[in-house]
Amino acid sequence: MTYTSDETQNDRTDDNPDDQLTRSARWYAVQVASGCEKRVKMNLEQRIETLDVANRILDVQIPETPILRHQKDGRPKEAAEKVFPGYVLVKMVMDDETWQVIKNTPNVINFVGAEQKRRYGRGRGHVKPMPLGHGEVERIFKQSQEQEPVRKIDMATGDKITVLSGPFKDFEGEVIEVSPERNKLKALLSIFGRETPVELEVNQVEKI
Repeated sequence: MTYTSDETQNDRTDDNPDDQLTRSARWYAVQVASGCEKRVKMNLEQRIETLDVANRILDVQIPETPILRHQKDGRPKEAAEKVFPGYVLVKMVMDDETWQVIKNTPNVINFVGAEQKRRYGRGRGHVKPMPLGHGEVERIFKQSQEQEPVRKIDMATGDKITVLSGPFKDFEGEVIEVSPERNKLKALLSIFGRETPVELEVNQVEKI
């Protein structure tokens, strides 16, 4: 597959060739195996140096947003959550060589793009990588850089829990509502043989 792009053409012939390449680079989304985002990023960065394409593959990013996870003692701990699980973003100049570098990286599935049907026979065609729009890229990185940490509670409606402290200690029940912003949840507990909704602090319970 041969890639040609008018993005790589530049009327200013007096510029450094690497500067021209840098200006023509675009961001692409690359689908990777689930849970392998960081491994792909590390492998890609190593391959970029080894294969001497750092002037055409300029950056590899995993957009993340800050979150607060509550520990068992109730204290929040800042962490990060992937904005697009299963994808990495690559800023690059698309040509045959850079396409091969990305595609042949372990755990890379494919570029995000438009599928071109095969002319003959059956089976899936080739996916033509499509660059992300400038506004889309700006929004993605702005969201990950400026967003305030979002509270995350490792509980969901339907989870079975047991109460660790308080007047309902050792009671078991089912979560019916989660309020991350208040660090609380509601659970149905069997009290005197009746299912009764009770509001609890997140650090008062654990999942069974």
